[in-house]
Amino acid sequence: MPTLRSNGINLYYEVNGKGQPLLFIHGLGDSTESWGEQVAFFSKSYEVVTFDVRGHGRSDKPPGPYTIPLFTRDTAGLIQSLHIAPAHVVGLSLGGMIAFQLAVSHPDLLRSMTIVNSGPAMILRSFKERFEIYRRLFLIRVLGMRAIGNSISNRLFPKKEQAELRRVVADRIARNDKRAYLDSTRALVGWSVAEQLANISCPTLVISADQDYSPVSVKEAYVALMPRAELVVIEDSRHVTHMDQPEKFDKTLLSFLSRNA
Repeated sequence: MPTLRSNGINLYYEVNGKGQPLLFIHGLGDSTESWGEQVAFFSKSYEVVTFDVRGHGRSDKPPGPYTIPLFTRDTAGLIQSLHIAPAHVVGLSLGGMIAFQLAVSHPDLLRSMTIVNSGPAMILRSFKERFEIYRRLFLIRVLGMRAIGNSISNRLFPKKEQAELRRVVADRIARNDKRAYLDSTRALVGWSVAEQLANISCPTLVISADQDYSPVSVKEAYVALMPRAELVVIEDSRHVTHMDQPEKFDKTLLSFLSRNA
């Protein structure tokens, strides 16, 4: 099992293919397994690197607290240890937050950045927003990871023909260590690099599902603040666009990478 030491912990990682380095960072409660379709597609022309974020999959799960800057230091150490800088970095949800923080804290490590259904901040400004996150933390403690996995997968894949995707994602979330998942969820709250968007100079692609948790207008607003960013909206998609619309996702990402090689 390939692991390396980064920022004091062991990170599980996989490398496939040859070419310019392309690093994928998964979302909350997921793992390297999330990117199977993309590994098969992009490893034909890129050196594809996937890894399990701290607290996830086969990486170490030390006690928290966890933070986005902490996840980012882990990721920077991985990039440096594998000698793949500057890399194209693709981040989904939590992974997108890590990518944003990388672009701010370690800009020399990025060749380009792709943000998928994510944003540069998670500041809870309203009672409703605070209620939702603390409700989720409470339900995780009470119901456990299997119930949370079923709930999330039903929301991500509501169509009858998506039954297999529902099962796969529900099982994947259920395998998470509950304490590490709670620590990772708390890491999102209060983080922001929104005030530094104008300083992010690498080419940036923002991919938004038309039915993501946050509306397309939120992505339009922050893309407008970035000097080299562009937005692509993928229709008939929810939060995990690379799984529910893999062909559209891969084609969109490949076009961007080819233009920024």
